[in-house]
Amino acid sequence: MNPLDPYVALGVLLGAALVGVGLVYGLSWTVRIARRPLVARPHAGGLPAVEQAVSRFHVRWYTITLVLLAFDMEMIFMYPWTLVLARTGTSSLVEMFALLGVLLVGVVYAWREGAFRWT
Repeated sequence: MNPLDPYVALGVLLGAALVGVGLVYGLSWTVRIARRPLVARPHAGGLPAVEQAVSRFHVRWYTITLVLLAFDMEMIFMYPWTLVLARTGTSSLVEMFALLGVLLVGVVYAWREGAFRWT
């Protein structure tokens, strides 16, 4: 058997990962304080929980999340763009304003569809 066989390396890596996970679980089991789980855990700053952990969100939250994600992506592209703007010239300025225009169209569409109304 060739020691450089990729399946041997994969098996060794998988075995090491399983042993590592087993060691972490075993260590946590031996050093834990409470031997049984709590019935009610603190939630929201110590207040008792009044709803299930897997409660449903209103569908508007998903739309707002996508809009905020678009603005986060804009910032991810804008920070490095500001550093290289002087070297790249006018073409990068036009491309950034094109990206901002696309994002503005998305915000106007979301606004028109009522994504920002809370009632």
